Amino acid sequence: MFDAEKVGAVLMDITPGLPETDNFQHWPPWRPLVVETARHVLDYTGGTLVIPMTVLVEQYWREISAGLDQHAIPVRHFVLHADRDTLIGRIEGEHPVPSPFRLEYLEPYAEAARAWLHAEAEVVDTTHLTAAEAASRIADAVKFGMGR
Repeated sequence: MFDAEKVGAVLMDITPGLPETDNFQHWPPWRPLVVETARHVLDYTGGTLVIPMTVLVEQYWREISAGLDQHAIPVRHFVLHADRDTLIGRIEGEHPVPSPFRLEYLEPYAEAARAWLHAEAEVVDTTHLTAAEAASRIADAVKFGMGR
């Protein structure tokens, strides 16, 4: 499991800071660093790497997927989908204070889903699934070669 947000956290810790942004994915170094980190981890460990990350800008997804492809890293791209009301309920139910950042991305997610994201991935509708059930569906799809 490789959390690509940690690459963003490293970039946020650079002093003096990088140009102001509302999302570290907008920093050009983030995308190739995700690719290179994945490549080096796989070279070191082998096996399968799972990278949970929401990328809503098509150009950014193209850069990452092309970079992984350039290194012959196979990709099974899954999107965990839930309807808007379910997403709001899940976000509002997290931690003591819901994440305003996540709430701000509801409409960008819906737009990306309509425009390109769902066409680029295997969509798993999690509206009525627990996290464990969603993970099991993805694991079965990978294990048994189901989907694309």
